[in-house]
Amino acid sequence: MSMIQFLKASTFAVNEVISRSWELLKNHYFSIAGLCFLLFLTSNTSGILAFYFSEVNTFLSVFMALLFVILYFGTQLTLFKYILALADKREKISLMETVPSTRELRYFFTAMFSIALLALVFYLIISVLAFPLIYAGVEVSLMVNIARIISAIVVFAFLLRVAFYPFFIIQQQAEPFRALRLSFALTRGNVTRLLLILAFFAILHLLYMYFNYAGYPMVSTILSLVNSFLVGPLSSVVIAMAFRSMMADYRGGDDPEVMKHII
Repeated sequence: MSMIQFLKASTFAVNEVISRSWELLKNHYFSIAGLCFLLFLTSNTSGILAFYFSEVNTFLSVFMALLFVILYFGTQLTLFKYILALADKREKISLMETVPSTRELRYFFTAMFSIALLALVFYLIISVLAFPLIYAGVEVSLMVNIARIISAIVVFAFLLRVAFYPFFIIQQQAEPFRALRLSFALTRGNVTRLLLILAFFAILHLLYMYFNYAGYPMVSTILSLVNSFLVGPLSSVVIAMAFRSMMADYRGGDDPEVMKHII
């Protein structure tokens, strides 16, 4: 398949995912938007309370921060489980059934911590590999910038490949490292499609930023409302539907090896 044909096929697949996501959101807008609003409320409330408690008691501030982190990501997992249940066209969906279990939350945060640790390791390795450039006459500041740019690209690609690990935890109760390997295997050959999806939402956000800084308050306000009440809920649905779309074509095993699915 030529590059042009591949891009056409990828674009068609992305259009199909977005179209299916829009239909799902249109039919269940208020329930999905309600969970998204709960995410927004949790995020903003945590910031306000963290600022307040930081002036009262440091220990209490840290405790509240951890509590709201659990609540925020627990709500995010609930949203994904709810969207997947809607995609399955289940007749009766109880919100309590979509609340993640303690084990799922434990697996989720373990995987998240592992991802952060691996990203740090990648940065350190690239920094060490870039250090000999100093002996080649490259300035230290330039060497640091080169290392940061390469690290950012590598970490971004890594995050893109493991981004779907929460779905394997909430759908298959996969353990943290198995969920990461499954996400790696699932996204093999789908990176272009995922980048197109990211580009779609990035363009909408960039339009808002442009009109906001260009001095068009009316247009920026309209785009802000669109981002808050439409793009936010739609993005969550698109992520879940992209997972379903990739799983439909997935031919890998239940416990894949990372090295076989890097490229």
